[in-house]
Parts: sequence; C-alpha cells; structure tokens
Amino acid sequence: MTTPSDEDERGPGGAPVAASVDVVLPCLDEAEALPRVLERIPPGWSALVVDNGSTDGSADIARSLGARVVHEARRGFGAACHAGLTAATADIVCFCDCDASLDPADLVPFVRRVLAGEADLVLGRRRPRSFGAWPAHARAGNLALARLLRRRTGLRLHDLGPLRAARREPLLALGLTDRRSGYPLEMVVRAADEGWRVAEYDVPYLPRTGASKVTGTWRGTWQAVRDMSRVLAEPPMPRTELPALEGAVR
Repeated sequence: MTTPSDEDERGPGGAPVAASVDVVLPCLDEAEALPRVLERIPPGWSALVVDNGSTDGSADIARSLGARVVHEARRGFGAACHAGLTAATADIVCFCDCDASLDPADLVPFVRRVLAGEADLVLGRRRPRSFGAWPAHARAGNLALARLLRRRTGLRLHDLGPLRAARREPLLALGLTDRRSGYPLEMVVRAADEGWRVAEYDVPYLPRTGASKVTGTWRGTWQAVRDMSRVLAEPPMPRTELPALEGAVR
C-alpha cells in the first residue's frame, strides 16, 4: 500500500500541485457540511457542486462560497457524479463526497500521481478515525464487493470509496452508464477492462455530517450492493482505442 509523503501532499517547497483540476462534489442536502468541505479545496482548484434535488439551500450556500453549481434533476449518486464529470472542463477531475467524511485536500497526491504518469485512476482507501465513522454493515458490504471486483478484474483493491482522481477525457471515453450506487464500481471495472493502472492510497475517514442517504441503513447498503453486483455481472467490454490526447496517461 502506498502512503503519500509530506512532499507528495504539498509538492516541492510546500506549494499545492499546480494543475487544471475540477473537484466534483455530488450534493443532496449537505448545507451543514458544505462550508467545511469547500474550504478544504486546494488553492487553484475548482469546486463543482452537483445539486441533486436539495431542499436545505445547499446550492445557494455552495454558490455563495465560490463553487460552481450544476443541477441534476435525476436522483442518484451516479447521476450526480456523471453530471459533474460532463460539466467539468479541467484536464483532471476528482470526486469527493460532500458530507465532510473525506478531505478534498487529500486529493493532492492523487493528482500528482496522475500528472506524473504513474497511475490512470487513483482511489482513496478509507481508514476510519473513530468507531462510528464507518458502520459495520457498510464496511462488510464494501469488503465483499472488493473481493468480487478482484475476481472480475484482478485488481487487488481494498475499498471502492468515492475519493478518486483521473483525467477527464479518458473518463468520459469509458462510457459509464450506471446512474445509481453502481457508478463508482463501474468506473473501476471499465478502467480495468481498458488496461488502466489503478492505484490506492490510505485516507482518513471521519463521521459524516448529517444522515447518510446510502450506507446509513441496512436497506440503503443492500440497495448499493445490489446496484454494484449488477455491474460486476456484466461481461467485460471490448477494449476501445481512445483518441490521442496530449498528455493523456495510458
């Protein structure tokens, strides 16, 4: 397992990584967490909040704090993530939950690895910092899916968490279709089918702010596992030839 060094996290001289980066933040009623999340976006990067039908003023708060806001009427984690991906304009796109359980600043070494050509997709392996940060049923479901993913793709990953980074154009070329809880897993499966190099880094995982829409209940976790199991059951897609992209990692 790779653990970023202090230099990885900040870059030479302690400065953040200088790159064109959009951070996609799927959002459904996260008014309480948004200020904390947005203040942790690395300097020079852009926050792209995808409002997925919030009724608590999340969109207005995000806009007042300088984030770009995109509205996605179709409910679903995948729908919000993909709306952010298609709206992004930066070379590098990162994804992060908007509930303050993960720190967007931890994405800096992810972007460094992509820019250096050392990985095509970088994922965060969540490391809970308190007992209640990751409910037992959610952790068990994640572990089971990681094992199934290993059988399907050969990737020896431990987590399918939402903190991740990759180049925008190759991500779009994956042709992701899931618009529910299976979206993060589909991204990894399609990337593996395309021969991408996938890296995993430990990141702190804190108790989320507010109630979880997915893993906060057994029912939500079961729905997520069912969505992801459907993705794993799909046959491998033929490898495609992506268009030549300046600086693209293959």
